This record gives sequence, C-alpha cells and structure tokens, in this order.
Amino acid sequence: MSGGWSSDEFRLPLRVYIEDTDAGGIVYYVNYLKYFERARTELMRSHGFARPALPEAGLMFVVNSLQVDYLSPARLDDELMACARLCGGGRARLLFAQRILRAGQDICRAEVSVACVSPATGKPCAAGAMRAVLNGGGPGPQTD
Repeated sequence: MSGGWSSDEFRLPLRVYIEDTDAGGIVYYVNYLKYFERARTELMRSHGFARPALPEAGLMFVVNSLQVDYLSPARLDDELMACARLCGGGRARLLFAQRILRAGQDICRAEVSVACVSPATGKPCAAGAMRAVLNGGGPGPQTD
C-alpha cells in the first residue's frame, strides 16, 4: 500500500445510509469499493473529465486490480471522507492510492489500478495525457 499522504489528495464527503449497511448497521465491505469509485470519478471530474468513460475520445477505464485493507468498520450515519490521489501508473494504466476517513482517521485503504482501454476493442491504450492532467499538467477536456 502506498503511504505518504499529501495535501494534493482529492476529498469527497460521504454519509453512511441504511442502504450501505447490513442488519447490524455496519457498512457492507463492497460499499467501500463504491465509495472509492465515487472519489476517483469526482477527482477526474474536478480536472475536466466530465465522465469516467470518454468513448468520443477513444478512452474507457476499467479497474484491473485492487488491494484493500479494512481497518475499522464504518457504521450507519457516520460522516466519512473518501480520498483519492494519483500515485503512479504505466503507459496504459493509472494507479490510485485511496482511503476512507472517519473523524480524520483511516478506516479503509486501497491501491487501485485502472486500465485505459479502447471502447471499440477493449485493448489497452495510452493514458499519458490524462495522467499529465491529473498530475497538474494543465486543464483536461470538457466532455459535457
């Protein structure tokens, strides 16, 4: 897992609703993945990528691997912060370090690898321009 959190991470406030929990009021494990997805999507949106899939630009993003550490359970009505930052990648993938906070403390951490693929073929394609934008290299496209 990547460490060294910095001020450049994207933060998305969330609240735990009953639909997120099991009968005991504990967040069901798969919902943390949904929170991570929302944070990545909003991080991209904050850089001008209005949709996570950009078929008109020949880009689609799919999670191809992830590692998750569940540290402490979230509960019904908790106020959470879903965080995401780009921490690396390769020619056709982006690597995100992500975490969920409650009262400023990590309760879940993940490292998520997202592959950039062609919507037409499903084959990998270069993600370099998007990575440059997410690293602060300029404005991204507006795709509204």
